[in-house]
Amino acid sequence: MPVVLLLGVLAFAVLRPRGLPEAVAAVPAAVLVVALGMVSPHRAWEQTRTLLPVVVFLALVLMLAYLCAKEGLFEAVGAAVARRCGGSPRRLLTGVFAVACAVTAVLSLDATAVLLTPVVLATASRAGARARPHVYATAHLANSASLLLPVSNLTNLLAFTASGLSFTRFAALMALPWLAAIAVEYAVFRRFFRTDLAEPVSAAPARVGSVSVAPGPSGPTTGPAGPTGPAPAKARGGAPGAGPGVASAPPAPPVPRFTVVVVALTLAGFAVASPAGVDPAWAALGGVLVLGARALARRHVTPREMAGAAAPLFCLFVLALGIVVQGVLAGASATGLGRLLPDGDSLPALLGVAAVAAVLANVVNNLPAVLALLPLAAPAGPAQVLAVLIGVNLGPNLTYVGSLATLLWRRILHRHGIEVELGRFTALGLLTVPATVAASTVALWGALRLVGA
Repeated sequence: MPVVLLLGVLAFAVLRPRGLPEAVAAVPAAVLVVALGMVSPHRAWEQTRTLLPVVVFLALVLMLAYLCAKEGLFEAVGAAVARRCGGSPRRLLTGVFAVACAVTAVLSLDATAVLLTPVVLATASRAGARARPHVYATAHLANSASLLLPVSNLTNLLAFTASGLSFTRFAALMALPWLAAIAVEYAVFRRFFRTDLAEPVSAAPARVGSVSVAPGPSGPTTGPAGPTGPAPAKARGGAPGAGPGVASAPPAPPVPRFTVVVVALTLAGFAVASPAGVDPAWAALGGVLVLGARALARRHVTPREMAGAAAPLFCLFVLALGIVVQGVLAGASATGLGRLLPDGDSLPALLGVAAVAAVLANVVNNLPAVLALLPLAAPAGPAQVLAVLIGVNLGPNLTYVGSLATLLWRRILHRHGIEVELGRFTALGLLTVPATVAASTVALWGALRLVGA
């Protein structure tokens, strides 16, 4: 029964009938799990209390990313990348990789999937290049580039809590796996999209349209004139390509230096807070208060927008999902799952753990997968916890349903009149996922020997 409820909740989250938030299905499922005695009220409360600090941290990071978008940080960076690409689609891809990796690491994968993707569309159009390789890069790097910091992904926050590592040690151990995943992704992208990247840049740049930001049902969403505004015409060929229409390029937006300084100080606060025994959420709160107060004073945002940017219904979904997963773990399925995880921190064991996590993420989505695997991996130490993280972060690039960020990315492209090709997405995933999981796990094994757990 708990497995059926979990699958029902995930199906609802994928399909989202009538645009209803994920919590509409997750909360009743959690109540039913407790009412039927599958999870005791005490255990449900303990699970909620364990997840609550992580969810609060997630909400603060989402607000911080939203405020950065409202201040024009993403558009300014996108314009700078378009200027520096020098008319070369290959250099543009390199720039998109650099920006997407930085945004994902510092402001979370949701910022890349939801806030950066439309900016990349506009940037490719401004440069006169085909957008396909660049927007696919935002989807893949939202997952692959989220290995570095605890704040980069909700799964990271959960693994960070279970590992017992400090913020800086977590980052030190995941730096090599992060670089390995990005290097493999870049090499595959250059080969896979060689035809798109070889095309000459258009004689005159085209614009996809201006990008505005508004909080949506699962957090900030983007699109022309907000989430209900008109979408630009479909890219040529029915696939992500160059933007429609030809127009003169607008003046490059200035880089919001105050916002950059606040984000840098917030990131430094994350690194300092953990060794000092202070919850990193306080650093995130500081960044939100500074940028939020400034944006409110200048009337760039409203209090309602700020509240919506925290994605309260998505946070409620995560809490309810944790209770449903507890019901699954209470059954015999947890014992069977535990038998699949190899023992120890040898390279073959870590590869096995990462592979199990990657497969499970594609079967039930990476969030339930990490909730199910962390209690089984944590007793074996940080090495297995981080191997689980590699699997659940990199594995979802194989299928649409592996990561909620990928689902959000698809919605953003659909809003811009672009439909993602299932065959192309899957073929790209088959080339990248096994290679990135293997390379990152080997890099983790090496980092554990160099840095120590």
